[in-house]
Amino acid sequence: MPANSESLSKGLDAMSRFFVGDANLRETLHQVSELACEAVGADMVGITMLVEGRPRTAVFTDEAAPEIDAAQYSTGIGPCLDAFRNQQVFRIEDMEKDEQWVAFSEAAAAKGIKSSMSLPLIARHEGIGALNSYSRTRDNFSDDDVAVGLQFASHAAIVLANAQAYWDARQLGEDLAEAMKSRATIEQAKGILMGAQRCGADEAFNILVRASQRENRKLRDMAADIVSKTTTPKDSKPTAP
Repeated sequence: MPANSESLSKGLDAMSRFFVGDANLRETLHQVSELACEAVGADMVGITMLVEGRPRTAVFTDEAAPEIDAAQYSTGIGPCLDAFRNQQVFRIEDMEKDEQWVAFSEAAAAKGIKSSMSLPLIARHEGIGALNSYSRTRDNFSDDDVAVGLQFASHAAIVLANAQAYWDARQLGEDLAEAMKSRATIEQAKGILMGAQRCGADEAFNILVRASQRENRKLRDMAADIVSKTTTPKDSKPTAP
């Protein structure tokens, strides 16, 4: 089946207008998978990426895709994994005749899939995943489809790498902001305890630590409780937790 050049142009144009902050990483992945499905003439698409350190189908256009992929993840053998690891294209023209990835092909055939094409997602000369296209027709992906798919995958990889970097940086920023907020709260609590208990900064901190261990609560939560008590009536006196 020849690739649809109009669909490819549409997909590339859509990706060129992606702004990674407009959608979260999962939404971006889903948009890319939908565009890929149309661009290469597949019945379904799944994107293999590292999820918590393990290759997984991060997003898919059909629920059958991750079920098929589970066979390769459990054995460590499959075209999607090989495309990811080796940064090469792998096709299966007929699932019933495939002898290279038998467990995967049997799982695919059980879901009505008869051919597949796995394309590497490469960004900054590193493999970041694989774009996996599945068809219910034998020998569905031609050499022209491979060429089109590689064009799409090269653009998709950049979009996904940028999106991943953006959301990683955003999460890091939020974590740092939360850490600074917690530190400020702890410093406030220490100051309150120093005044109330007439002790030094180290002893005030130790009081917080002991209370945190005793009550099995986070240090920042203990500190927040002490700070919140400063809003109580003036005749109440802060005490050690």
